[in-house]
Amino acid sequence: MAKIQTGLGRGLDALISDTNYIQQNKKQRGEQQNASPLVSIAEIEIDKIVPNPFQPRSEFNLEAIEELSQSIKLLGLIQPITVRSTGDGMYQIISGERRFRASRLAGLKTIPAYIKQTDDNGMLEMAIVENIQREDLDAIEVAVSFQRLIEECNLTQEAMAERVGKKRATVTNYLRLLKLPAEIQFAIRAKKITMGHAKSLLGVENPKMQLKLANQIIEQDLSVRQVEAKVQNLNKEKKAKKEKDVIELPENYFKVIETLGKYFNNNISVKRSDKGSGELVIRFASDKEMDDFLSALEKTDL
Repeated sequence: MAKIQTGLGRGLDALISDTNYIQQNKKQRGEQQNASPLVSIAEIEIDKIVPNPFQPRSEFNLEAIEELSQSIKLLGLIQPITVRSTGDGMYQIISGERRFRASRLAGLKTIPAYIKQTDDNGMLEMAIVENIQREDLDAIEVAVSFQRLIEECNLTQEAMAERVGKKRATVTNYLRLLKLPAEIQFAIRAKKITMGHAKSLLGVENPKMQLKLANQIIEQDLSVRQVEAKVQNLNKEKKAKKEKDVIELPENYFKVIETLGKYFNNNISVKRSDKGSGELVIRFASDKEMDDFLSALEKTDL
């Protein structure tokens, strides 16, 4: 049995709200054409539009696109996409790639589009923010989008949180998901594991144990509280084992540490097993410390 599987499925977005949109707004588009130097709207030939190279969405549900395509055949494209001019008569999509794909599948020759003036960083930022605000990205896509905003737009977590309208703690929680093993990230994308489950798994440091718990979540349909309890028990066991592993040193060991410490500023550490084997580590800060120690040895001051 495959324990963690990939796969995405999403229903058709509720885009169709007014069947007379295009007819009612053709005049408005002409009026808005010169409203702002930064934003205009026009009917653009679909062959002159290319996908967004900064698209934050990595998966498109083909069935949902086909469903939207059928609606577009009947009613036209209700919600314009957003593009930028590349200066050569072509346009790049800022947002609305799913609508663009469905329109092309429906056989449209032109589609309505908002035209914005922006550079690469601005395009990336707008594309990511627009997608996040639509709230139909999966948690990992959101996390990757946040990471891209930080790295490619040179934003701090705080500045990014303001841009996307999220609390900083929310942004941090999404970014932490990227620390999980790839298998668990796929499970989150496939909606086998929730965001709550994932946050609980982050409480375990060992990736192998994280994977083991992730498979238990899927196989046993564990709730978030059940996972939290398991994580808490694991951490208690780990702490108890660590405390058990700490072995009290015999008195003569402390005498050695104290004597050597006089020459090496107490930078001495000792590890000892319950069978008496171990290691003595001396850390020195300068040649002088070693010279002083050697002199003491030669004078048998020790």
